Order: sequence, then structure tokens, then C-alpha cells
Amino acid sequence: MSGSGYDDNNIFAKILRGEIPSHRVYEDDNVFAFMDVMPQAEGHTLVIPKTASRNILDADPATLATLIPVVQKVAVAAKKAFDADGVTIMQFNEAPAGQSVFHLHFHIVPRKDGIAMKPHSGTMEDGGVLAANAEKLKAALGQ
Repeated sequence: MSGSGYDDNNIFAKILRGEIPSHRVYEDDNVFAFMDVMPQAEGHTLVIPKTASRNILDADPATLATLIPVVQKVAVAAKKAFDADGVTIMQFNEAPAGQSVFHLHFHIVPRKDGIAMKPHSGTMEDGGVLAANAEKLKAALGQ
């Protein structure tokens, strides 16, 4: 199915519909941001559009226009909230490029000097840790 169609049963679509719980940090009319349940560093956050977009290759430019400012806002807040030295922002398009959830999303990963990112291991973080990190980030966002 590479490169074709949007599956509205992907996990992020289910999160948007409230069928799967998430640790929300930001929401407006167009964009939703929440903690990654398999963080590669403390504060790893995902920013997604509410509109159905498989990835950046098929996204409406109007969707990107509302999404990118929030990516920036969350990155700035994450750097502050987690006392990071920098922020890695990642976005993957199609399976060969590393995309595993086929709903457009940006990874915001706060980084500290000399500390490598953890691999995307499939190990879920403790819910209490995610909730605490979400609160830190919401405070930095003024949410």
C-alpha cells in the first residue's frame, strides 16, 4: 500500500477520535500534540494535523501552514521544559524512509549535549512519567 491512500484506522486517527488515550500537551482547531509513548529522550512529543494526511507528500499546503508554527512552538517549549541543549525534529515519509504510522507527524525530541537518543525500541514508557512530562511541557506552553 506504499504511497497510496489514508487509513483512518491508524493509531493517530484513533487518538484524535479519543478511542486510544494519549497525554495531550497542545490542541487547537487544526493541530494536536501529545507525548510519544516510546520516547527516544525525555520529553519526546508528536505533533500531528487533525486533517487526514498520510504524510508530507500528500498533505495540503494549508495543513502544513497550520502545523509548522505549532511544531516550532512545541520545540521551543520542549527545549525550555526539559532543560535541553537542542531539539531534534524528525519527519518520515513512507515505510522505506522509516514511517511506521501513516498519519503525518513530526517528532520533537529534546536533546542534551553528550546524551545519545534512545532507539525506538517498542518499549512503552511508564504512564506516570509521561503524565509528568506532559504537565512540564504544558506549563512551558502556557496550556
